[in-house]
Amino acid sequence: MRLRVNTAFEVVHGAGHQTAYTDKHPAYDIVRGPSGTGLSVGYFPEIAAVPVEVDPTIAYDQLHVNAWLDWIEGQTPLNSSVYDALKGTPTLFGGNFQAVSVAQKIYGYVPGSLDITPEVLKAIDFVDTSLGQVVSALKAKGIYDDTLIIVASKHGQAPIDPKLYGKVDPAILNPVIVVPVDFITTDDIALVFLTNHADTDAAVDNLNGKRNELKIADIISGERLTYLGYGNPLTDPTIPDIIIRPEMGIIYTTSTAKIAEHGGLSVDDRKVACFVSNPSLKKTKYDHKVSTAQVAPTILKALGLDPSALEGVKAEDTKVLDGF
Repeated sequence: MRLRVNTAFEVVHGAGHQTAYTDKHPAYDIVRGPSGTGLSVGYFPEIAAVPVEVDPTIAYDQLHVNAWLDWIEGQTPLNSSVYDALKGTPTLFGGNFQAVSVAQKIYGYVPGSLDITPEVLKAIDFVDTSLGQVVSALKAKGIYDDTLIIVASKHGQAPIDPKLYGKVDPAILNPVIVVPVDFITTDDIALVFLTNHADTDAAVDNLNGKRNELKIADIISGERLTYLGYGNPLTDPTIPDIIIRPEMGIIYTTSTAKIAEHGGLSVDDRKVACFVSNPSLKKTKYDHKVSTAQVAPTILKALGLDPSALEGVKAEDTKVLDGF
């Protein structure tokens, strides 16, 4: 991960407030921002330390829930990375759940009917109960009315119908591309970094010749990368020369454990729900397009801070969410 702009955690901490965050890998310490000072406390136990099954993942997620409950009490979990020792409940804290994602990837939905499997329902119930624990702790602390709770997803998860699921061995990509490749990363999509940018057109032509075999729905390269907002590989080495989007439900993997994956370019991957809760908010539903990028400036607005303190907001003219 390469972060080029500051984070909401940096802005809040820089304004003299305490912040905390927990997530599934130590790499998520990146929310500290380029300055490295955005978190008072970071808590990042590695999810790969537990088997990727639903119950162990629930047990892993409980570590995050316990951290939130500790923070509400102004306490710091063991094995935290501490920059600024907590003196009370952080002004801004957050984290993630993995249980529903893992249940979807391993058990999914009933083929054809889209009924939720018992394993997915169990994970959803765990998340629901956990959010209830956080709300109860905030109420017991007397700060629930002053707390804005935002629940959203980083990404969606496709396929919805397991009948669409299929695998393509990513090892066959390199021989198809033919031209020299520096690096390929694969999953719901494939990102291809070529040794020589000048080989892009030839690589795309070779991939187009194997669309059926590779189950390719779209190949994004050249000017389309910039037009669609990914960036320009000619000026930025972190941008792939080619993005391959497979057909719905297809994953470039050799894994035998999962039947779905997350973070691709399908509609199911790109469209997620977001809700915001506080007792003073009037119940309102918006049915037009918004972006998860709007969450950060909305947080700053709610805290009485300037959303334009975020470099990304200034660069992209990102608005706060409706209702604020």
